[in-house]
Amino acid sequence: MTTGETAAGTSPPDWTGRFILVFGVVLALIHVYFNIFGVLSGLWRNAIHFAGFSFLCALIYPAFQGEFAKSRAFKTFDVIFGLLVAASALYLIAAEDAVYARGVRLSTTEWIAGGILILGALEFTRRTTGLIIPILIILALTYVGWWGQYLGGVFRFAGLSAETILFRSIYGDDGIFGTIASISSSFVFMFILFGAFLLRSGGGDFVIDLARSVAGRLTGGPGLVAVFASGLTGTISGSAVANTASTGVITIPLMVRAGFPPKFAAAIEASASTGGQLMPPIMGAGAFVMASYTQIPYTTIVAVSVLPALLYFASIAFYVRIEAKRQGVQVVEEDTPGFVELMLGGGLPFLIPIGVLIALLVYGYTPTYAAGIAILAVIAASWLTRKPMGPIAVAEALALGSRNMVMTAVLLCSIGLIVNVIAMSGVGNTFSLMITQWAGDSLLIAIVLVALASLILGMGLPVTAAYIVLGTLSAPALFDLIANQQLAAAIASGDVGDQAKTMLMLVSPEAAAKLGTPMQLDAAKELVAAIPRDLMAPIHKGIIDSTALTFALLSAHLIIFWLSQDSNITPPVCLTAFTAAAIAGTPAMATGLTSWKIAKALYIVPLLFAYTPFIGGSYVEVFTIFAFALVGLYAFSGFMQGHLEKPMSWPMRIALLACGAILLLPVATYIKLVGLAGFVAVLVLNIRSKSVEQPVASSS
Repeated sequence: MTTGETAAGTSPPDWTGRFILVFGVVLALIHVYFNIFGVLSGLWRNAIHFAGFSFLCALIYPAFQGEFAKSRAFKTFDVIFGLLVAASALYLIAAEDAVYARGVRLSTTEWIAGGILILGALEFTRRTTGLIIPILIILALTYVGWWGQYLGGVFRFAGLSAETILFRSIYGDDGIFGTIASISSSFVFMFILFGAFLLRSGGGDFVIDLARSVAGRLTGGPGLVAVFASGLTGTISGSAVANTASTGVITIPLMVRAGFPPKFAAAIEASASTGGQLMPPIMGAGAFVMASYTQIPYTTIVAVSVLPALLYFASIAFYVRIEAKRQGVQVVEEDTPGFVELMLGGGLPFLIPIGVLIALLVYGYTPTYAAGIAILAVIAASWLTRKPMGPIAVAEALALGSRNMVMTAVLLCSIGLIVNVIAMSGVGNTFSLMITQWAGDSLLIAIVLVALASLILGMGLPVTAAYIVLGTLSAPALFDLIANQQLAAAIASGDVGDQAKTMLMLVSPEAAAKLGTPMQLDAAKELVAAIPRDLMAPIHKGIIDSTALTFALLSAHLIIFWLSQDSNITPPVCLTAFTAAAIAGTPAMATGLTSWKIAKALYIVPLLFAYTPFIGGSYVEVFTIFAFALVGLYAFSGFMQGHLEKPMSWPMRIALLACGAILLLPVATYIKLVGLAGFVAVLVLNIRSKSVEQPVASSS
């Protein structure tokens, strides 16, 4: 756990706590005001956003740990430093016109304020997320200003003056107060505030009780409760670690008491909580960043993410059921609450606002407006229960929303410094080209490279930051490769217009002469591979339908977004698994390895995005892929565990793996039906087989 997270969990003195409460309420109300009425420019809104949360960060996350850090001198230092950073942010935006009037020249005071601002971004990201992001920011800024000129090849950068770097870092479209900060100050904050109101109204307790009511009496019920509760809680918090900490204290002991091994129980909770950021409608901050990057409506991203998220949670539920059969887990839920009791106890403040939010999004309202109305719906719905939200409860929810936003706000604004460098230097295009070259036009190899990069970045970056960096660097390469698949298919089918023929004539006159008639797919792929990179974009637009191109872009970003989640549960650094291990009292690294095995869908579902029309296909195609993949994931889980209803021999496990692969691979439907028949046959044979004693690994 990072320094900041540890610090956030400490209890501040009474006066500090009261001030944080009041300041959090004021900060939340300011955000609600300028988000609803839109009275400020983007730069001013983002500067106020960063200034407010920087000061709140200084109060909540102390610079150092230990008893000496609690002294009055250190607390005073934190307050003064927070005020200086906040004042610098506001001063620099107020000085914008003067800077332009001087011909984009910074005065001495502006240099000092800019230095304090950058130092504050570095320090507050260190406090909240650790050292990795500050190091990346320093490397990025010094790359364009100093050491980039000493590199060879495509990464050589001549260098910019310090004044240019500082100016673009502050006032640039991709800088600290740029596009990502706009996402943070609007969409992300409003949805985190919405989640805080849900939690304060009793929504968190309702989620646990609802999960117990629905799944408590099923086979492996306690484990299914963890899966169900974590999925629903993820729609509120958007944080895998917070999800694990809040639901895990209930679900992990429940699973252990039922008979699940502690390590497996912790791994299930960590894996399920990781899926919280994949579950619509909130999906953490990633969906908002994705909408901004791709210019694809947020509602579209959420809509296509529902079935993939269900596949992920279903895959974990399959592990729970199979392990319950292996371990002989007994049902322990005897006092599950009734439906009416649940509704009156906290269900209405959860279900009604979620319904209002989804309805408003479907009808085309902006996410910010929808979140604002949904917050009001939480308050109104609470008055239909035994725990109505009065002024004090509303104030506490506002303060909770601000407190929960601190790390995200500081992170998203500061990460703009890295994105700004990527935009200034053009290193993003270079990196994408490099991925394409290393992959050799193989989409699978490119996905593996992105997965490795996401794992390495995820060791020090929260998943949203990892997605932002990787999305900026590698999404263009993945998009080109996915679009090239569609291009080759269109050329092979002969579905090519005259304009495209003219373009392709420049590439290969002999091959272009054959266009308009069906050809072998391999020949079409060879033609696509020969297209120069600078001609690729117009040829894509000339041949591929615009809607298909849009979903190809969305598929590329969703692949990166899903792969970015793996750092939560993949050793050596996996905060979600470590949090669950601390609750269960199990070895952290071993728990992480078990979580990694259980969360296999994080790697399988992105392959469906890449090789099938799971994103953007017709309803029939999408639901067909979903149905076959659901069974395929169950077959794969059985292979991994060596068990379905009863233990399985290795030949049966291999047969099960083959069936699962057929169901998941992009093959013809009739072949998938053969795989489905094979799975049913294996399952029937397993049910009818004699029970054979099989050693059960207590750790998995």
